[in-house]
Amino acid sequence: LTLVVGRFCSHNHYFFCPHTLPSPPQSNTPSYPWDYVAIDLPHETIHRLSPPLFRLMNTGRNMIRATSARAIGRLCAPGARVPAAATTTSSRPLSTAPPSRSLSTVQVTQVSGSMPPFPLPPLHGDPMALPPFPDTSDDISAETSFHPAPARRAPNDFLDRERRAEDEIGRRMGATEASVRHDWTKTEIAEIFDLPLHELLYKASTVHRMYWDPSEVQQCTLLSIKTGGCTEDCSYCSQSTRHKTFVKPTPTMKVQEVLEAARRAKEAGSTRFCMGAAWRELGEKKNAFRHILEMVKGANGMGMEVCCTLGMLTPEQAQQLKEAGLTAYNHNLDTSPEHYPKVITTRSYEDRLQTIANVRDAGISVCCGGILGLGEDESDRVGLLHVLATLPEHPESVPVNALVAVKGTRLENSGDFDDVSALEMVRMIATARIIMPRTMVRLSAGRLSFSEAEQFMMFQAGANSIFNGDKLLTTDNPDYDEDMNLFAKLGLRGKPAHAGPLEPPAVREGFVEVTTVRAKLQQAA
Repeated sequence: LTLVVGRFCSHNHYFFCPHTLPSPPQSNTPSYPWDYVAIDLPHETIHRLSPPLFRLMNTGRNMIRATSARAIGRLCAPGARVPAAATTTSSRPLSTAPPSRSLSTVQVTQVSGSMPPFPLPPLHGDPMALPPFPDTSDDISAETSFHPAPARRAPNDFLDRERRAEDEIGRRMGATEASVRHDWTKTEIAEIFDLPLHELLYKASTVHRMYWDPSEVQQCTLLSIKTGGCTEDCSYCSQSTRHKTFVKPTPTMKVQEVLEAARRAKEAGSTRFCMGAAWRELGEKKNAFRHILEMVKGANGMGMEVCCTLGMLTPEQAQQLKEAGLTAYNHNLDTSPEHYPKVITTRSYEDRLQTIANVRDAGISVCCGGILGLGEDESDRVGLLHVLATLPEHPESVPVNALVAVKGTRLENSGDFDDVSALEMVRMIATARIIMPRTMVRLSAGRLSFSEAEQFMMFQAGANSIFNGDKLLTTDNPDYDEDMNLFAKLGLRGKPAHAGPLEPPAVREGFVEVTTVRAKLQQAA
């Protein structure tokens, strides 16, 4: 964080805040020019001198890193620098009062080797002094206020959002352009996927900010309401009857048990409650389906969004789920059409696409993604993204899973699987973000194997949804407290239930150029 903020405002120098550094030996002997300088400014001063930086550092946070102070050190001592190893950070609460009009409280401390501290030189009239601060005392605008107007939200219904955006051609911020397209070619997607990682990450992060507020992340909880006993032969799945794993078949959970789990998930901060059943299809399970409809109605009645993954659905079943209040339906494609037969033989790719069509036609949001690590090539990852990006409507959310190989499954026994690295996840997430800019990209299974720094890269690449809770069906997942600590460190906040995405700050502040059909026609006229 220290290095990022320093680079933001000073191209060649680094500055740091000395709150936690030991005091150097006391002396009244000043030394010029300063080698390494630490500058401690009041947060109100930071806010006044560099409003864009302040918003960058404080979007959605109750705490601000004190190191943000050093980022405008360039204004006070342009020649000063500090090696990265010397940087330190600390936190302090923000004042809730409006910014002070006083800009004179500045503390400068000499910390080069054993050089002593020196008194603050006068701000004016001395050639060795700090340059004067800009006079902004009479220029307090709404843009730099501590109390900006509440951000607007788009409709919560994904299909409604898509319909409202039909007039939009594309967006541009700086040199980066993006648009919602359904005519992507594999070659185009492969070119994006194969970009140098630093370029891919930059482009994806920019596109993410053009369509989303990057500080808001959806939190979902996934509960297995019917575990084990599935007749499918998915080579990776611990719940298949064809595999001898630690999973033992259990009956479908009772309605009240599920609703109690939904209540706990809501109290822990989740806003979407997902229920999974290890079935090939819902089929003729009329009694079980009736109970599931009650579960959907009950969780929806708590104010939560509700998602299900129950296998293949008929159009009639999808319509009943919609009427019960189902928000989204998950039905993953897993991998590319070419690699799919090596993973599953009991259900065709076309079966999966038909269920997705039934869900979409019923007006339910589609949740559809895949799994990395199934022995696929990079071309298969591109192939999966191509299928998703050329659907008649992009999925509302795309889960990106890293395989958790389970002992006893056919895939684990054969050894024909791959350990998925964090950088592979970043590349997949970033490409998905660029080609499906309005879609939520969900960081799903396998997250427990990635460090906080690696997860941060995935959020930067465009992930804006996670599963939290200590279990994802049968695999381990970070618990709620870990995720809340991570959110606090990264300055993230949860997306409320039944609320559409926030208007992107970059759009609100005028950094994004949105081109519409109407604007094009006016230009032509």
